[in-house]
Amino acid sequence: MTQQQADFNQGLIDFLQASPSPAHAVNTMVRELEAAGFSELNESEAWQLQPGQGYWLVRGGRSIIAFRLGEQPVFDAGVRMIGAHTDSPCLKVKPNAELLHQGYLQLGVEVYGGVLMHPWFDRDLSLAGQIYFRNEAGKLQTALIDVKKPIAVIPSLAIHLNREANKNSEINAQLHLPPVLGLDASADTDANGKPNPSLVLREWLATWLRTAGHNVAEVIDYDLCFYDTQPPALVGLEQEFISSARLDNLLSCYTGLQALLSSKQPAATSLLVCNDHEEVGSSSATGAEGPFLESVLRRLSGDEQEYQRMMARSLLISADNAHAIHPNYADKHDENHGPKINAGPVIKVNANQRYATSSETSALFRHFCDLAKVPYQHFVVRSDMGCGSTIGPVAATKLGVRVVDVGAPQWSMHSIRETAGTKDAWYLGQALQAFFCEWDGD
Repeated sequence: MTQQQADFNQGLIDFLQASPSPAHAVNTMVRELEAAGFSELNESEAWQLQPGQGYWLVRGGRSIIAFRLGEQPVFDAGVRMIGAHTDSPCLKVKPNAELLHQGYLQLGVEVYGGVLMHPWFDRDLSLAGQIYFRNEAGKLQTALIDVKKPIAVIPSLAIHLNREANKNSEINAQLHLPPVLGLDASADTDANGKPNPSLVLREWLATWLRTAGHNVAEVIDYDLCFYDTQPPALVGLEQEFISSARLDNLLSCYTGLQALLSSKQPAATSLLVCNDHEEVGSSSATGAEGPFLESVLRRLSGDEQEYQRMMARSLLISADNAHAIHPNYADKHDENHGPKINAGPVIKVNANQRYATSSETSALFRHFCDLAKVPYQHFVVRSDMGCGSTIGPVAATKLGVRVVDVGAPQWSMHSIRETAGTKDAWYLGQALQAFFCEWDGD
C-alpha cells in the first residue's frame, strides 16, 4: 500500500466513523464541501450560478447533491454524474419503542432493508440519527445525535438452551431483535401515577440534547438507528482489508466526493448525488426514484430542449459495492465472473436490467480505468440465482441517461460489519477522478 493509498484509506476510515447514520453522512460531506469552497443552494430560492464554482444542496437531511459547474454550457458538454446512496441496512427504533420484559428495558426496532440479522447479536450498540424537538419558546427544531458510547446489546440465546443453534436458528424480528438497554427504568409515571415506560426514551434523548447545548423543552419525534460501536480497522497480515460497518455504500459516497473535490476547473459540469432509501427501493422524495436529481438537472439546463440535449451528452456512474468471491463459498459465483478483493473496481452486468450497464457504458468505464491506470473486473450473477439491483436502473429509466453500474468488491454485504480491500477504494477513486478530470467526452 502506497502512502497515497494509506492516506486515502485513513480518510475513508474517518468518514465511516463520523457517519453512523445517513444524516451524519450527509453532514460529514457538507463539512468537506464547505471547506473546499462549495456554496449552499436552497431549492426554494432562485439560483445564480457561476462557471467553475462548486455548489451543494440537501433534501430531507439525508440526501445530497453537490456539483461544480463547468466552463462549457451543459447542453454542449453534458453532465458527468456519480450516484451512490447514504443508507445501509440497520435496526431502526420504533415510535413507541419502550418495552418492559422480565424486568428489563428494551426498545422495539424495525428492520430497515435486507439486514443480515445474526451478526447483530452480542455487539456493543449505540444510537444515532435525527431528533425533532420543541424548544422553550415553542419552536420546532432539529438536531443530530450520536451517542457514541455502548448503551445496548442484543444477547444471543445460549447454545445450552438451543442445541440446534448451529444447524438451524431462525430469527423472529419482532421477538428476538429488541435490544436491551438496562434494568426496568419505569420510574416515570403518567397522569394517574402509573408507570409509563413510553416517557423513558424521549426524556433520555432530551437530557442528552441539553447536555450537548440544545434548548429542549420536549422531544417530539426522531429517526434513530442502532449501530455497532466497534471502529473501522485495517485487517490482514499486510493490512490488505478494511473492516467496518456501512461500507455499502459509504465507501462509494466517499470516493465520489473525493473525485468531485479533485475537479478544480472542469470543462464539463461534474455532479455527485447520494440518495437515501436505496436499500428499500428508492421510492421516496429523497430516493433515486424521486424528483431530486431531475429537478436539479432541469434547473441547470434552462429549458426543455436544452435539457434533452444535455441528457443525450451525459453519463451517470452508479457506484455501489459488488460481491467479491468468498473463498469458503466460491460456488455462489459464476466461475468466470468472481471479482477478487484488491483487483480493481467491478463492472456489474445483468441481461435482465437489474444493473443498467450496457456494452457502451462498460467500454467507457474501462476507458476511465485505463486513463487512471487501474485494473477492473466484471460481475455477473450465476444464471440460477437472483440478482440484486442499484440506483442505476432507476436513474436510467427516470432520466433516460446512459448509466454504468460499478463498485468496489466486498464480503459480508448487509452485515453489521463488512470487509473490502484497502486498494480497491483507491482504485475506484482514481477511475472516478479520471471520469471527472481526464475524459474528453469522446
